[in-house]
Amino acid sequence: MSRPADAPATEPPAVVPAPHPEPDKLGPLGRSSLLDEGADLRGILVGEFAAAVGRAHDAAATLEADPHHAVHTYRRALRRARGVLGLVAGELPRAERRTIKKIIRDARRALSLSRDHVAAPAALSLLALGDAERATAEAVLATAREAAPATADTAQLLRDGADRVAAQSEALEAALPAELDWDTVADGLAASYRAARDAHARAKRSRRAFHAWRRRTKELALQLDVLADHAGDAVGVHRDAYAALSDDLGQVVDLILLREFVATHGHGQPADALDALHDAIDGHLEVRMKACRKGARELFERSGKKFARGIGKALRFDLAPVAAE
Repeated sequence: MSRPADAPATEPPAVVPAPHPEPDKLGPLGRSSLLDEGADLRGILVGEFAAAVGRAHDAAATLEADPHHAVHTYRRALRRARGVLGLVAGELPRAERRTIKKIIRDARRALSLSRDHVAAPAALSLLALGDAERATAEAVLATAREAAPATADTAQLLRDGADRVAAQSEALEAALPAELDWDTVADGLAASYRAARDAHARAKRSRRAFHAWRRRTKELALQLDVLADHAGDAVGVHRDAYAALSDDLGQVVDLILLREFVATHGHGQPADALDALHDAIDGHLEVRMKACRKGARELFERSGKKFARGIGKALRFDLAPVAAE
């Protein structure tokens, strides 16, 4: 079956609304996606999981050269692995799914303290502070550096976590059925979208909920990235929308971590100076959190089922053969 006469020859029209791309306007659809015709979804996703775990393992070897990059790469790779796990969760036995998820979660959390010591100074650089508040913040960060994990300890945590997670590639492959279909992946996407949408609704009430919203949104963006790597621009429009939001949320979460850093490592600083710094951070947080919530409304208006259906349409567009002229 050929494309409709009014369909573009190779790609949907560019869509770049602000502040985040609108993921619905993808243009006319082409033939059915190869994913719907028996493509090796199982092999693709098992391979993506193994590749993510491999990147986490490789990050451990780069710690001495660039500790900050190593920790970031490690944690991001494990988040991507968890995203892939979510895409196939419906076909895994519950006990197996929970075990793999816990091992990934524990491996990431073991590096949380190291990550926080990187995030706090980065967040400080985003703030417009007065001279007095900045001096207080710098003094707090200097105190925090004395309590930072030793590089050798971080390296050991990286190696131990990478080794534990590496074994989960075989566990995942062994637990999956011989074949996967798109419905399984669509259900996984819908579940991730609903988790992010529900966290968005709760994010107005607490900073903890806001942090959870960022985690779920990042996971969703990484799942879309996995699919976009095997599809094209139409799926990329969706991926870019949620990735941009995840980046914005990440900066806000870093400010939340900075505030906690000040509370934890502010001993020795005058109480009024700490209060002034807290007030300055809170002022920035309130503005940025409100802007993120408002800017994300359109991205979380649909049901999980409709969201997954939209991704399926984008995949069919990207993977449809182009008719010869």
